[in-house]
Amino acid sequence: MNIGIVCYPTFGGSGVVATELGKALGANGHRVHFITYNRPARLDFFSENLFYHEVTVSQYPLFDFTPYETALASKLVDVVRFEKLDLLHVHYAIPHASAAFLAKQILATFDIHIPVITTLHGTDITLVGKDKSFNPVVTFSINHSDGVTAVSQSLKEQTLSYFDIRQEIEVIPNFIDFTRFKNISREHFKKAIAPENEKIIAHTSNFREVKNTDDVVKIFHRIHKEIPSKLLMVGDGPERSNAEELCRQLSICQDVRFLGKQEAIEEILSVSDLFLMPSGSESFGLAALEAMACSVPVISTDTGGLPELNIDGKSGYLSAIGDVKSMAEKGIAILKDETILSQFKRNAHARAKQFDIKNILPLYESYYQKIIDKQIGDNL
Repeated sequence: MNIGIVCYPTFGGSGVVATELGKALGANGHRVHFITYNRPARLDFFSENLFYHEVTVSQYPLFDFTPYETALASKLVDVVRFEKLDLLHVHYAIPHASAAFLAKQILATFDIHIPVITTLHGTDITLVGKDKSFNPVVTFSINHSDGVTAVSQSLKEQTLSYFDIRQEIEVIPNFIDFTRFKNISREHFKKAIAPENEKIIAHTSNFREVKNTDDVVKIFHRIHKEIPSKLLMVGDGPERSNAEELCRQLSICQDVRFLGKQEAIEEILSVSDLFLMPSGSESFGLAALEAMACSVPVISTDTGGLPELNIDGKSGYLSAIGDVKSMAEKGIAILKDETILSQFKRNAHARAKQFDIKNILPLYESYYQKIIDKQIGDNL
């Protein structure tokens, strides 16, 4: 197949999943064209089957706001026509699904009928999409996609409850590439972080309010009182300064490191003993899956798709949003006994294996073919 993938090129979950999916499709013999405004962060190599098309936007002074959606639709028309794509797969509803719909209408004037699949990732539905100013466009774009997927059953149910959706939604979960995410011995790095063999606790996110980074610090503070430990805060965003200030107030700065955005996150996870995800909302929990693939048990909230991933009492524990005391107690229960910790690490890895990209990629390929065949049938 000759596939166009539209995504955000950033470190966010939707962009990561879209890029990793495209790379896997390319490795499996498909031609994949990434269409976005910057090279995706995870597109760290090119092969004969991977292509990148940059969306450029006019800086004409008439516009107070850059008309990216219009530029994207025009670029989609250009790439579909001249690369002869079989399918467009757009990740994150806003504005990609509506831009794809516009492009599809324009392409029809050239007698080109290309199917569009929209994948819903989370905040495009649960936060941004619920905004009244976006609701009609999101609803229309989903209903006029040829195929729609969601990354968890929870997100599917939320979508159906928030919007008047008449389209079938297929649940295809996020995935992990075990050729990259695996526990790798990094003893020199671990010794540098924890010279006294302290336990290493990790958190990765974009430090937005919904990630509850202050709760990460509060949970660690409670664990730290009971178990010698270090906290690695990976990522960056608007809530970082608040988290740093809280560390100062709690006098734990010497045992907390803010590492900023990191490319080789798997190396950090490989030296970690516990992963904290106290989010207020998670459609799936990709960062938790990455940790589990590296044999790191997860303490998370029980929101959204997290219970579909993190099995309570097996791969980690679930607690209510904001229940810092419970999350700390469960973290201590895992860390205080090496036998228990080892078992949770094995369980986390085993659970993550179920989301191996080798298991999920065929689901996407099958769904692509189903939508392409339906499009062909509709045009006969």
